[in-house]
Amino acid sequence: MIYRVTHDTTYDYPYDVSISHNLAHLKTRECPGQTCLGHELKFSIPPAVSGSQVDYFGNPVTYFTVQEPHKTLKVSAINIVEIHLNLAPLASATQPWDEVRDRLQSARDLETVDACQFLFDSPYVKTDEALRTYASPSFPPGRPILEGVLDLTQRIHADFKFDPTATTTATPLTEVLRLRRGVCQDFAHLEIGCLRSIGLAARYVSGYLETDPPPGKARLVGADASHAWLSVFCPGHGWIDVDPTNNQIPGERHIVLAWGRDYDDVSPLKGVILGGGGHQLKVAVDVEPINGTSS
Repeated sequence: MIYRVTHDTTYDYPYDVSISHNLAHLKTRECPGQTCLGHELKFSIPPAVSGSQVDYFGNPVTYFTVQEPHKTLKVSAINIVEIHLNLAPLASATQPWDEVRDRLQSARDLETVDACQFLFDSPYVKTDEALRTYASPSFPPGRPILEGVLDLTQRIHADFKFDPTATTTATPLTEVLRLRRGVCQDFAHLEIGCLRSIGLAARYVSGYLETDPPPGKARLVGADASHAWLSVFCPGHGWIDVDPTNNQIPGERHIVLAWGRDYDDVSPLKGVILGGGGHQLKVAVDVEPINGTSS
């Protein structure tokens, strides 16, 4: 399947911003099951300085500086991306989770050592005894790791209600656990925190999800949204994605933008400004299939 993804971000300020420095994770990355066929970044005000590089986690990033006074800044990213079906292993055939936990503490092969960086606390994900307690019923001794992860994914989907008014990016995971409400970012962070709290490596994935309109309704441009899920390290199989918001292993409708320890590493657009006096943010995402299943 090939998609055209358009991601528009608009900042409106009550007063002039004299200078704006920005970092964007808005180009879809190359990874197993996904190929970026084209990328374009458009600005309502041409940057005085811009450039591209690859960050620590292998994500493509763009940095740019706007030096012209402005009250509005719009950044539009257009990605053409091809998604290939990437089948997950049989859950019962994966290694026991407690053996994976022990391996992460002792093995020195390159793959395992690289995964170890996703064991530790990060700005938005702190390990906690309450998270370990919530995770534990899914991980009895000897259970295959993917069976446990899928069970935990299902429980989060069943126990938590999607509510965009319940949390902010500053809401601690222990509060999300108490409220039993949040958004996809919260649910991804929560499951990552649960897995890290029992000694497993998990990383945050930022991306997009093609959605269907209600029955009988036309597809609306801009009605899709940015999305978040997570990956867990399974020795012998690499990293396997799971989506607790939708209780599924991501497939052809999930498009990867970037991954890192948590949202702080991969936020689509962030920066610093001089002036402005506050801002209003508008985000519109459109995920449009532009062919059927690719050859």
